[in-house]
Amino acid sequence: MPTELKSAQATSPTIAGFPTPGAHAFLVGIGGCGMSGLAQLLSARGANVAGSDIASTHVTDALAAGNLPIIFERDSRDHPLALPEECDLVIASAAIAPDHPLLLDAQTRGVTTMTYAEALGACMVSATGVALAGTHGKSTTCAMLAHVLTTAHLDPTVIVGATSPHLPQTSSNSTGPARGSGFRLGAPAIPAGPLADAPGLLVAEACEYNRSFHNLRPRIASISVVEADHLDVYGAVDAVIEAFHEFARLLPPQSQSGKLLIGHDSAHRREVTAGLECAVETVGFAPSADWRVEYDTDARLVSLTTPDERALSWTLTLPGEHNALNSAFAASLALSLGAEPEPVSHALSTFQGVDRRTQKLGMRDGVTVYDDYGHHPTEIEATLRALRQFEKPESRDGRLICVFQPHQHSRTRFLLEEFAQSFSQADIVIVPHIYFVRDSEIEKTKVSAADLVDRLRSRSVRAMHLYPFEAIVEQLETICRPGDLLVVMGAGPVWKVAYEYLHLKAPDA
Repeated sequence: MPTELKSAQATSPTIAGFPTPGAHAFLVGIGGCGMSGLAQLLSARGANVAGSDIASTHVTDALAAGNLPIIFERDSRDHPLALPEECDLVIASAAIAPDHPLLLDAQTRGVTTMTYAEALGACMVSATGVALAGTHGKSTTCAMLAHVLTTAHLDPTVIVGATSPHLPQTSSNSTGPARGSGFRLGAPAIPAGPLADAPGLLVAEACEYNRSFHNLRPRIASISVVEADHLDVYGAVDAVIEAFHEFARLLPPQSQSGKLLIGHDSAHRREVTAGLECAVETVGFAPSADWRVEYDTDARLVSLTTPDERALSWTLTLPGEHNALNSAFAASLALSLGAEPEPVSHALSTFQGVDRRTQKLGMRDGVTVYDDYGHHPTEIEATLRALRQFEKPESRDGRLICVFQPHQHSRTRFLLEEFAQSFSQADIVIVPHIYFVRDSEIEKTKVSAADLVDRLRSRSVRAMHLYPFEAIVEQLETICRPGDLLVVMGAGPVWKVAYEYLHLKAPDA
């Protein structure tokens, strides 16, 4: 939150009992996965919650059905946006600009403002907080952990930054099958296991962007991998590593049950864990890891050996070694929180995935179509390699065709060579315009999609730049043939290409 707005950072009500029962909280950007989950959590804790967003979606429909009033900016073009008369606290999504009319209204009225991360951190104070950090895999691992803890009857409250079928969205007047969501409301106290009667579990992702995860207050946390990203904020990887170190320092000492699970080989663990007072255990494929992971690619069998030499295994429903590691982190966290091995294995064997994370959407004329959120070079390489191994398009004389939309000009510029290297598994790459978000207009002029295409062609990858999305769909209809594997990737709206190609209704249409 910018300094010119009255922020709760210095006087944040991060005390047991947040929010104050009966307080009127207004959430700007309430329709996002994290924000909608926070809204429901605050409401369950006794706050009067309302909010705003650009337009209605199935998420805002469900919130409204739960008696959370919502205003939509597209319906307010003829009159200025204003906060409700009764408003004690405004919470803003990370996507909200500081000059948003509702934030300016809060400033004028002297209403306290908080970021999403500040409010989530305040909620963790009176809970047993579990925070999942790392450059990649947070949403998938968080959804896996939610499913495991629920199956193990530990009844967690969960906020995931994506939609999971294991977190069904319900409302008082819902009709038809329940849709997935990113939220689950659990018990106020842990109901079973060695932590029984302790404050209830609150599981959430810990995002490193803008150092927002420094606002959280977990008792146990994981850091799966630490790589260069968000360099528009950090400038260099050393600053990223230092930010993860500062996050790890938030954990209480081992004498107060503080614990960090960290990647054995990929998380700069020596620098991140230096001087920590919490317990530290590593998770990885190395024989020297505390939690030792093995993965049989063909059988998709994951095996985990615990620090006390217990062994358990499960069959992974998602392709890829990276998902095997995600599931191992979920299992390690669950066992550390008191889950028994049998429900852990059963839950991970039945995990159905997360929307936009290696999600199989369907087939058209013999072409298999996946949608994926990957927007970092390491994610792209891992996902494309996993899908090629899993789908084996070459066995049916098919090709791997990837439509990739770069996310942010700064990320594309800083990691341009890494992006060019990450598409080695693809036979054809189609690149639309870079998704413009957060960066300055000056940054926008420093790199283009054509730059990435040129780098790919220099590596003998067949690549092309096409826009708009309709032109990409037309091109796919021309070049795709039976047996091909089509992967649509990116954190922006590029998913529309996959839906239009398959003639599917958009998620909120």
